[in-house]
Amino acid sequence: MRVPSRLLPSSPGFWRSPLRGPWFTSVLGLVLLLGVTVMFVTGLLSYAAYNPGLGGVNDRTPDKGLLGFYLFDWPTDPYWLYRLTQGVHVTLGVTLIPVLLAKLWSVVPKLFALPPVRSLAHALERITILLLVGGGLFEFTTGVLNVQLDYLFPGSFYPLHFYGAWLFFAAFALHAALRVPLAVRTVRRARAEGNLLAPEDARADSGARTPGATGARAPGEPVPDPPGEPVAREADALVATHPDAPTVSRRGALWSVAGGSLLLLVTTAGQSIGGSLRRTALLAPHGGEDPGSGPGAFQINKTAAYAGITTARTREDTWRLELTGRSGTVRLSRERLRALPQHGAALPIACVEGWSTSDQHWRGVRLRDLAALAGEEEPVDVYVESLQAHGTFRHAWLRANQVADPRSLLALEVNGADLTPDHGYPARVIVPAAPGVLNTKWVTRMTFGRP
Repeated sequence: MRVPSRLLPSSPGFWRSPLRGPWFTSVLGLVLLLGVTVMFVTGLLSYAAYNPGLGGVNDRTPDKGLLGFYLFDWPTDPYWLYRLTQGVHVTLGVTLIPVLLAKLWSVVPKLFALPPVRSLAHALERITILLLVGGGLFEFTTGVLNVQLDYLFPGSFYPLHFYGAWLFFAAFALHAALRVPLAVRTVRRARAEGNLLAPEDARADSGARTPGATGARAPGEPVPDPPGEPVAREADALVATHPDAPTVSRRGALWSVAGGSLLLLVTTAGQSIGGSLRRTALLAPHGGEDPGSGPGAFQINKTAAYAGITTARTREDTWRLELTGRSGTVRLSRERLRALPQHGAALPIACVEGWSTSDQHWRGVRLRDLAALAGEEEPVDVYVESLQAHGTFRHAWLRANQVADPRSLLALEVNGADLTPDHGYPARVIVPAAPGVLNTKWVTRMTFGRP
């Protein structure tokens, strides 16, 4: 049985929403242009914060090749740097989801337009759209799953998200180069005409007559382009030829998208901002009330039980810290560590999932003092190992600048009390501006200097 052409997605009569139009699409596209660019830059900064050049245990994308051209030694100042960049990355990504979905909905008729390719430039645009849509959905989906700690995708999140980001942003940048000039002209045209809501509606109401024509434009008949501006052709591609009666204005549709984004912002951002706003982060795993009460009442990703840390391995009479450096190996009990000069630092913990704690008050031995105890006259890189036997980041490298910072500690206490088992008892690393996974818990061995 032959399907009537008007029932096919390639038919202009198939798409009947009165909301679609070049202005609506252009506004959403310009919002995404700014938002996605910020997300991409903060994502690259997140990868740099792991100091992947230090070794394989830090580098989750060892085959990155030229994609690592921008990497630099991650600083320790300001101490809240990673908390800010990763909080912006994750919160902005979640907030932009309604904008992305609305943008895809607004241009879906063009995906079915015939002929599929009109020119070389059009073919290039279609390819970028395929990569853009696929890459965007992949990046946003894997990002949200990572934030929610639901690792349903095959393989490691780190390489999937890293390589996916480069592919997505390459297509995004190329598509933006092709389309942003038109989007800007569309918005400027609306402003110049004094009709910021929907200039295409104004043309439709006026009959959109061609110069010298005596009758109104027939349904589906192309609107001639104003000199130098192909806005009208874009209108024919997006505006329904036989629209249904509107149930909401374009202003209302944009406000709905903005409202959805605002709702996601309010229910996500608190996990990064902390304080009383954490209670509003209802959609974030580390939102809501602080866990428990007392000095150790702040968020964690991994419990001692999950990491296989037993009391038998962490008792003061059995646990020892092994330091290795130029002068050989030194083994220290927790009691001997307490006898060393103790220092304090107020630092947060910030993780790749976008959550962070407020500043916690840590106390312990400076890493640079431990380096000196191992025979290193100047601070050097250090390889930190945990009692945790299995799992990602059970060991990590820290750079010499991180070891040298006076706020970098092997912490024994937090907020005036001994560390709890879940917070790394008997000792853990805490370093300013470092991702949470590099602040190794349950430390058992530290090797100073490169092998």
